[in-house]
Amino acid sequence: MLEQLIETNTSNLSTTEFRSKVASLEEHMLASDDPNIVKGNSDMFPLTHSFSEGVYIREMSMKKGGVVIGKIHNISHTWFLMKGIIIVATDQGVEEFVAPTYVNAIAGAKRVIRAIEDAVFINVHPNPNNITNTDELENILTCKNYEEYEKINNK
Repeated sequence: MLEQLIETNTSNLSTTEFRSKVASLEEHMLASDDPNIVKGNSDMFPLTHSFSEGVYIREMSMKKGGVVIGKIHNISHTWFLMKGIIIVATDQGVEEFVAPTYVNAIAGAKRVIRAIEDAVFINVHPNPNNITNTDELENILTCKNYEEYEKINNK
């Protein structure tokens, strides 16, 4: 399933087709017992949270072969690949990224990420109210599905 998505030129898929494939893949992964599949903070994929004035930084270490399906972000943000090589599939296409690099991610995007090498991936989000509760921040910054995103963002 994952290989089919990554090997597909996702930019040739309609938005609806891409979303359907990712939702199906996500369901499959969440039901899996595969230790390489991230379902939140874990020993294999530890998360580190840092805060600066008006900024929330979320760092994730990924082991080679690991896969993450990101949440839908409500706000554009920047992510950095500090170490390693990853492949990222979005409705805009499939790209390989080699550290060090960064990307300005648009709001509403959902990413499927596979680590080709051990990797360190950092998201930098605006945090104008200096909230330090990561559950609260996640609820503000992300949506669980496209329907929620469209409702919140009046799309």
